[in-house]
Amino acid sequence: MKPITVVTLLTLAMQGGHMGSRVVASLLALSLGAGPMLIGVLIASYSIFQLGFALVVGRISDRYGSRWPMLGGTIAFAAGLVIPALSPTLPALFLSAPLIGIGFVFFNVAVQNLAGTLGSAAERTRNFSTLSLGYSSGHMIGPIIAGVMIDRFGFGPAYMAFAVLTLAPILTLALSTTLGASGARKEATGSSAFDLLRVPPLRRMIIVSGLVTTGWDLYVFYVPIYGHSIGLSASTIGAILGAFAAASFIVRVALPLLTRRYSVETVLAAAMCIAALLFLPFAFIDFVPALLALSFGIGLTLGVSQPLTLNLTYNRSPAGRSGEVTGLRLTINNVTHIAVPLAAGSVGALLGIAPVFWASAAILLTSGWLTHGDREPPPARQ
Repeated sequence: MKPITVVTLLTLAMQGGHMGSRVVASLLALSLGAGPMLIGVLIASYSIFQLGFALVVGRISDRYGSRWPMLGGTIAFAAGLVIPALSPTLPALFLSAPLIGIGFVFFNVAVQNLAGTLGSAAERTRNFSTLSLGYSSGHMIGPIIAGVMIDRFGFGPAYMAFAVLTLAPILTLALSTTLGASGARKEATGSSAFDLLRVPPLRRMIIVSGLVTTGWDLYVFYVPIYGHSIGLSASTIGAILGAFAAASFIVRVALPLLTRRYSVETVLAAAMCIAALLFLPFAFIDFVPALLALSFGIGLTLGVSQPLTLNLTYNRSPAGRSGEVTGLRLTINNVTHIAVPLAAGSVGALLGIAPVFWASAAILLTSGWLTHGDREPPPARQ
């Protein structure tokens, strides 16, 4: 089995648990009487402790390889899932969420850097597209497993099901002696990671990545709240999020063909603009088939964002600092992971759900405009 295939399967298990746990956490908190503001704080806690780790993990994976950060992160991630499985309470949720977040950032930074090092530069777009299939598959199975497990067995067993999914990554990384075993950087640069933001094409793509992540987070955060507000079951909410993930999987299979026909920047800009249009009517619809169709369309458009922003930021990173760039990108993304649930919870409580979706549309239009203007050639890489 090719290394990129192995890495993609490990990512599928981790992303499934990550996305599924967020759905379980939101619905469990709602069942315990929490409001949108408290749920916003809970979801933000997935990311708040990641801010101090992403850059560190990037430097570690550049210098020593990706295997150990991935393994340590997966073990912490599993521990975070077991806590609410044993005690499905609000205090357990607020202990679990940051532990899951820290574990996931260790795995996530390292695995993205590893994917960029597998194969030649010409194979990089395909490798990132393949890796993104693991993310989109996890996005698809996570909410579906969460909804089914909650409806049939309860919240604790739902968390435990995701903990079981982590066994495959833990065993694979513990037994492997070659996967991500070495890094590319031989000596420390002595410069700050934030100096990377002085490179205009790299800075622009990191900003775009943060904006796209904001739109994605608003969607995933508010679909369970909106679905609950119109009386949908956990399984139906999971199916709506599953349609989003299924579409992102489908578009990523076709992504190498699209980027060969059109430029990476053109595909990304067009997708973000179309996504903005699809966000506008979402909060006015309560007909489930229409919600499924809209969710599928949003998945098709937002599904291109991760592999293309990964590809563009990696190509613009200085040689030997790709892990650091990945860490910086995810640090900025995590700022949005923290701010978006808090802001969305406040806006939703004050103004209702519709303005949240309109704000998402404006954010995605901005990202499309910035990407369309990005025509500077990336620096040469080996």
